[in-house]
Amino acid sequence: MLAEQRSRPSTWQGGALDSYRLLGRSGLRVSPLALGTMTFGTEWGWGSDKEEARAVFDAYVTRGGNFFDTANRYTAGTSEEWLGEFAAPIRESLVLATKYTGTQRLTDPNSGGNHRKSLVASVESSLRRLRTDYLDLLYVHMWDGLTPVEEILRGLDDLVRAGKVLYVGISNTPAWQIARMQTIADLRGWSPLVALQIEYNLLERTAERELVPMASELGLGVIPWSPLASGVLTGKYGRADLTGDTDACRVGSRRNLAIANDSLTDRGLAIADVVTDVADQLGRTPAQVALAWTLRNPAVTAPLLGARTLGQLEDNLGALDLEFDDDHLRRLHDASAVDLGYPHDFLDRPAARSAVFGDTRILR
Repeated sequence: MLAEQRSRPSTWQGGALDSYRLLGRSGLRVSPLALGTMTFGTEWGWGSDKEEARAVFDAYVTRGGNFFDTANRYTAGTSEEWLGEFAAPIRESLVLATKYTGTQRLTDPNSGGNHRKSLVASVESSLRRLRTDYLDLLYVHMWDGLTPVEEILRGLDDLVRAGKVLYVGISNTPAWQIARMQTIADLRGWSPLVALQIEYNLLERTAERELVPMASELGLGVIPWSPLASGVLTGKYGRADLTGDTDACRVGSRRNLAIANDSLTDRGLAIADVVTDVADQLGRTPAQVALAWTLRNPAVTAPLLGARTLGQLEDNLGALDLEFDDDHLRRLHDASAVDLGYPHDFLDRPAARSAVFGDTRILR
């Protein structure tokens, strides 16, 4: 598989939160695990109260963490508000990332989407909630399929030139659109995309077909969301959880969210069983194994931690010094592998390689 060929060696160690990495083609230094704050607030029925959220924030910063992720719609704005309050005394030392696209008013056609009006209004609201004059990183949250790419890129570049945004990124968008946008930005001298936030974990590896290699080639640091697959890879769910109420809109249940994200399935639980077995052999937790696996991909800058409690955060941070042996990696790979599809599988066939290279060997 392409991902195996480009992975870090099995003895690679992630270090600590203060072993910083560059974000994509930028000079921005960020921690190797980012703290996602979608859990800050109880409006969705399964988040942290303010006291617990503060404890998670403080523990992450104390360990050297500096990279925070939120979005304009997370917990109805509470996520940004609490993050802004907690970050205020040390704002200049932190990297705050948020997103726009999500609609602010369900009956207003212009309160969401990728267009300039939505962009400007969302950024102004995020700045107020985060108590800051600028955003370190702003993502296009989801592709709307309607807004011209030039409008998006120029709008983002205008915000960078105005000093309200320092860097820009993108999430949940087809690879061909991202590649097109990066090319246009480079040709026109507009702010390039430096980060790509995508779902990437042992259950969801299809990004290895186009998105991950594109990011490596074009200078976007990959920020995996849901590296624990909505909690399925922690071993918290069993076969009994596959039945019953599956209304993903009902508050108070992360299980429903896991089902809606296609993580809680027979295949997902089978992969989780392998993760748990590997964790038992290593004397680690399944969450640490799943996170450490994502860190081995050289395209990945920092997976997002969705810790709801201080205990979960402390457990997740243990992924930074976890080592695999080749057998563990083979088992994880075999359990979770996906077909790369055409043209990748075709180009990897012996006949195709022979037609291109003959009997020669070329080292890369």
